[in-house]
Amino acid sequence: MVMIPLAQTKPGDRLNQDIHTSLGGLLMLKGRQLSPRDLNVLQAFMVKHIDIDRSSGGGSHIEMASIAAAVEQTSNSTETAVLDQENAKDEEQFIQAWLSLAKYMSKMLATAALNRLPILELRQVLEQLLANISSYRPMSVKSQIVELLKEDASDYLINKSIAVCLTSYLIGQWCDYPSKEGMQIAMAGLLHDIGMIKIDEDILYKKTYLSESEKAEMKRHPQYGYEILRNVPAINDGVKLAALQHHERLDGSGYPLRVKADKIHSYAKIVAIADMFHAMTQDRVYKRAESPYVALEHLHEASFGKLEPLMVQTFIQKMTQLAQGTVVKLNDGRIGRIVVIDANNPTRPIVSINGEMVHLDQDKKLWIVSVVQA
Repeated sequence: MVMIPLAQTKPGDRLNQDIHTSLGGLLMLKGRQLSPRDLNVLQAFMVKHIDIDRSSGGGSHIEMASIAAAVEQTSNSTETAVLDQENAKDEEQFIQAWLSLAKYMSKMLATAALNRLPILELRQVLEQLLANISSYRPMSVKSQIVELLKEDASDYLINKSIAVCLTSYLIGQWCDYPSKEGMQIAMAGLLHDIGMIKIDEDILYKKTYLSESEKAEMKRHPQYGYEILRNVPAINDGVKLAALQHHERLDGSGYPLRVKADKIHSYAKIVAIADMFHAMTQDRVYKRAESPYVALEHLHEASFGKLEPLMVQTFIQKMTQLAQGTVVKLNDGRIGRIVVIDANNPTRPIVSINGEMVHLDQDKKLWIVSVVQA
């Protein structure tokens, strides 16, 4: 642990502690390796000293700087190339695991209508995807997968269910559920919409708005899903109730049974958040996808009486922290990088655009419309 003046730091130094602004906003996370841009941001926010980790090396700062200068050009390019290769490999494994699960789900749903669900085999395929979850970013799903999510038929339902599955798994982790429950929570997200296979295809894949009677039929899918899952032995009651209750709301305004907070299983509360987020952030024939940041603001509003407030708060905090350093596009067309996340207003961060610090929490006419690069 070395606390040194900012003027004596250099690109490549690694933070030993989180850095916050004078108002308490999260500026940079512990473990971040500082870039020249980062040093400029720290200077702009008048950070005087930082705690950096140089425990792996010996000698004075001057000696280390001299050594680093001698090898910087070679080592930086080599390390960058290695990291790029590793990241590309991890992302490719993640995408392949996603596609494998989507393919298996497609085959499985063909037999699900006959109440035959090979859950153990499904679990094995799902485990491969969860093993690569470090490559998953709910705010910016990989482009290859986005194309699948734009499909109008069953592919959309399958891939949306996979997204809900992974996001539910993360929410479970973030809310400190025991690790042994992770697979069941993921399964709850994966199977939450399984009742859709009982809906007539003319309704399910209709490209225009549904009539009132068609809406009523669509709202029966939670009950259909529960009927399919209720006698499956390899999943717990939480998975089954998530299928039944993921559209229920704390104030009793949901469906199909209009139950209230204490009657809704915790898995269903988790899945409800993930389901709403992905429903809002994906394109459909009859509506455009919303910005993930706008979706998070809608979830915040829904936490007052509709969704479990502590879960929503945790979800928003973790999601926005993951977006630290993300390149985003504002509604006025400008593109910049998120540099500061205010803990009290995490969906409206400070964005650096060509050196200008744009405070979204102060200018309500501006907001983030899309994530350009994670």
